[in-house]
Amino acid sequence: MNSKTLYILPNSLTTLNLFAGFLSVIYSIQGNFIIAAYAIIAAAFFDLLDGRVARLTKSSSAFGAEYDSLCDLVSFGMAPSLLLYQISLHQLGRIGWLSCFFLVACGAIRLARFNVKKETDEHDRHFQGLPIPLAAGIIASAILAYHKVSTDFLLNFDIVMPSLALCFVLGIVMISNIKYRNFKDLDLKKRRPARYLAFFILLIIVIGYSPELMFFFFFLLYTILGIIFGAMNTGKKILNHKSKKQIT
Repeated sequence: MNSKTLYILPNSLTTLNLFAGFLSVIYSIQGNFIIAAYAIIAAAFFDLLDGRVARLTKSSSAFGAEYDSLCDLVSFGMAPSLLLYQISLHQLGRIGWLSCFFLVACGAIRLARFNVKKETDEHDRHFQGLPIPLAAGIIASAILAYHKVSTDFLLNFDIVMPSLALCFVLGIVMISNIKYRNFKDLDLKKRRPARYLAFFILLIIVIGYSPELMFFFFFLLYTILGIIFGAMNTGKKILNHKSKKQIT
């Protein structure tokens, strides 16, 4: 690619990702937390779309990869951290904003490690650590789910400690060595039995019934399953190491 030219379509989608993240920051500052959360979900959609478009149109570039990471740090690092701070963690003072900074810093480390790893192994079917858009998606969907089920009782529920836990748990999982399936090897162009289409229709119905709750459920399930399988793999390695020691 010429240094003076850019692939417009994928980079335009990446810019929309950045714009949505920026809007989330603005709405968080204004106290409109629901729209701020929806803006993060929109940013995640554009982030998913720009990569797919770049691969389909064979317009991937080093510039696009770096630009994407910079935009992701705003949309999935700064925006959800500020949202958590504004909605609850400001009550903790210095501990609150330091916890949010921890989440942002872990997100930056996760993005940098992804960029380096992508250069060494482009065909890996797993992410190392929870992807930052999913971490942001958990925060945004948790706020939307809470708003969805809010009653007079739940409105009095203190969300400070859950917000604090989200900062540290998601930050640690992002920079961990836990492997998460990336589904890049999923080929939707192949012919499949009709039941696959029926399952997809059922999934749309389930999500359409309550998008706020279902997105939070799927994001959380993906994260928890990764932690469980990661713990199981670690346990197997420890047992194998012990058995080898006993044999020798």
